[in-house]
Amino acid sequence: PWRGTTVEHLHREYYTIFGAHGNRNAASHLWSSFVLDRARTMSLATFERMMAGFCAVSGSIVRPNGYNRYRLNLPTADGQPTTVRGYMHYCCWPCVCDTQDFIKADTLTLNTTDEPRQLWFAVLGDPCKNEAQLDVPFVQPFGHRMTTLKREAPAVVCEEGQGRRLQGATYSDHGHIIVSLLFDAETMGGEGSTGTGSGASALVGEAHTPTPGRLTQDASGKTFQDESEFLTMCATRAAQGYNSGMGEIFRKVAAITPIAAGAAVAHGRAADETNVSPKAAADLGVCDVDQ
Repeated sequence: PWRGTTVEHLHREYYTIFGAHGNRNAASHLWSSFVLDRARTMSLATFERMMAGFCAVSGSIVRPNGYNRYRLNLPTADGQPTTVRGYMHYCCWPCVCDTQDFIKADTLTLNTTDEPRQLWFAVLGDPCKNEAQLDVPFVQPFGHRMTTLKREAPAVVCEEGQGRRLQGATYSDHGHIIVSLLFDAETMGGEGSTGTGSGASALVGEAHTPTPGRLTQDASGKTFQDESEFLTMCATRAAQGYNSGMGEIFRKVAAITPIAAGAAVAHGRAADETNVSPKAAADLGVCDVDQ
């Protein structure tokens, strides 16, 4: 059995996971499956540590810390008017925008060396339900060259035979592709509400100005960047044709079979959360695209 215990051990398996071409564009389902397939030999704490070692959007290697921890509110994938608040680690800020547009939350019961536990995961729809879209030409915003998803994301492969499914993927309880763990997840209220449970928060009103790079610290001392800090930057990125982060690659894969959301999502921070020194917007991480 594999005996990895740190994200560095996971990163050493890069070419085992992605093969000789080493291209991980839009292929975080392979990172996730590598860890999920070995979860029975890990403690829950080790499993969570491993799942923080990669970016759900780009597939890039991530070394988790407070600056690349982002808090998001995701609609559930079951069509119910419920949202789930949790944390994800990213290589760069544009991944926040792509997550808001496409990723949903769904459950899976995990067996580790601890007792079985139902966890929340970040999920996408299966692109192999409309495989022909992988061959449709598009213009990549980097270099403005014509290409296809089959060329740009060679690890996104559909299995042969009837009922074609994404090769190497692990499926959630409602049949969606797992691309990451949603860390410290809690179910919130419906229809855009942030809920009333112990982890719920009232949204900050007009006084809250989005400040990319600003760290928030909650009552437990955990630091993170809240998705609300990137509302303006995400709108600007969309207006500029998604010419940052992974560009169109992840978005086009995720858009092939989108998951319908049952809840509108409100974004904001809690009134009792405090600011930590901001980080320069130019120093928020970089997601490289594998060529």
